[in-house]
Amino acid sequence: MSEAYVLKAEARERVGKGSARAIRRNGKIPAVIYGDNKEPLSITLPYKEVAMKIHGGGFMTTLAEIEIDGKKHRVLPKAYDLEPVRDFIIHVDFLRISAKTEVTVNIPVHFINEDDCPGITRGGVLNTVRHEVEVTCPASDIPEYFSADLTGLELGDAIKISSIALPENVHPTITDRDFTIATIATPAGLKSEEDEAEDEAAPDEVAVVGEEETEEEGGE
Repeated sequence: MSEAYVLKAEARERVGKGSARAIRRNGKIPAVIYGDNKEPLSITLPYKEVAMKIHGGGFMTTLAEIEIDGKKHRVLPKAYDLEPVRDFIIHVDFLRISAKTEVTVNIPVHFINEDDCPGITRGGVLNTVRHEVEVTCPASDIPEYFSADLTGLELGDAIKISSIALPENVHPTITDRDFTIATIATPAGLKSEEDEAEDEAAPDEVAVVGEEETEEEGGE
């Protein structure tokens, strides 16, 4: 998993829409830390630092340490809200993390060894069904990503969740089927060429059968 980072925050006593607007005008973001059977803690965070973490990727699956008055709180981002028109961050929720905390997170899938995939080298296309897989796992051991190996896959083959090596303590939330992650799809143009080749071969096969039948009839 990615290494935890530190964000310095300030505790806030006032809550509500008016207080939140004032915080944003000062270049900060209102946020809340909750969970672990403790009272929610309202805080403010510097906008620039949080935005960099969000846009840098992996924000929702990377643990953070929020420092307030010298005390650090180990947390995992659970949600953030964007202003619908201007698309800037207006609020963040964090979940407190303990040694026993289990979380549900979406883990990205990385596809490897495309050059060793016969289906792709023949002109096939990687059709990604799921870019992420939702799993439950310990909050202290969240995978950074899953690797899906394309080595040896032919046209029409599928990559199932069972094809991916998951850590022992990581479990997909979908448990009733071996669901598909991606397929090696045949492009329409390649299908047409294959169909034409089959059509060209078909008349010869019919002619041979007919000749055999004629000879048999003549022999009778």
